[in-house]
Amino acid sequence: MKIIGSVLMIEKTIKISMLYDFYSPLLTERQRDIIDYYYNQDFSLGEIAEIFSISRQAVYDTIKRTEKIMYEYEERLKLIELYSSRAETIKKTFIQVEQLDKLIKKNAPKEELEEEIRVIKILLTDIHN
Repeated sequence: MKIIGSVLMIEKTIKISMLYDFYSPLLTERQRDIIDYYYNQDFSLGEIAEIFSISRQAVYDTIKRTEKIMYEYEERLKLIELYSSRAETIKKTFIQVEQLDKLIKKNAPKEELEEEIRVIKILLTDIHN
């Protein structure tokens, strides 16, 4: 059971770090600093409380409130979702370009090359939109 809890905590840490990367400019300086100390620099609640001269409970409350705010931003703006989708499309495009390169090297018929180019154009259009 400990392993599952650890994996879930790692997944949450990664998710919060991604949210932070995208939405930190929309947070207050204090929110940014506390989230950064806690998730990215692995400070304890006590260490953060000392830095800001506030209680551990105040740090905890700020972390929970800020997490909620960042999740709400993602729910509305979907920047991570958009980024992930585009990254996947870029990966698919790269695979198609490699396929096209192989076809060119083996002197594939013009129709096969044109089909690969058509697929790449569709993928690039998806990225652009």
